[in-house]
Amino acid sequence: MVRDAVFRLQGRRARQQLRLAAFQSACRGAHVAGFTLIDLLIAMVIVAILTAIAIPSYQSYIQQSRRADAKTALLDLAAREERYLTLNPAGYTNVAANLSYATPFPVALFSGTTQDYQLSVANATATSYLLQAVPQGNQATDTCGTYTLDNLGNQFNIYPAGNPPQTIAGCW
Repeated sequence: MVRDAVFRLQGRRARQQLRLAAFQSACRGAHVAGFTLIDLLIAMVIVAILTAIAIPSYQSYIQQSRRADAKTALLDLAAREERYLTLNPAGYTNVAANLSYATPFPVALFSGTTQDYQLSVANATATSYLLQAVPQGNQATDTCGTYTLDNLGNQFNIYPAGNPPQTIAGCW
């Protein structure tokens, strides 16, 4: 009986040793797969280069979309001025309430929670008006500068601030 237990124990140990030997011989010739530190550094450099290209390009597209919002708001303001003139032939107005705006000029144009432009009537007389959309916040660095529109439909930009109005290619 003791002898049978010894044989069983020896058999169990022998089987374990055989399994261990088989595992070790299988692992000796096998190539261990994984990433080296150099592989990871190269991947990080590639991601950094792509990010350096993508972020400025994305910001440029955002500025272009906000420019479109400013131009649309100026054209809407021009339509309100013309509508006001048809109802009040005495002339154009620079009073925001007369043009159905809830706040006085300058009217803030927002995209989300950030203000991008201030919309205003720079000059209004009986026969003419000059409208402006002045960039604010992140748009202040935009190369198109301040958008201007007059009663004749002339579209100009003022860039940098204080310069005379000019036509900047690609802005209108």
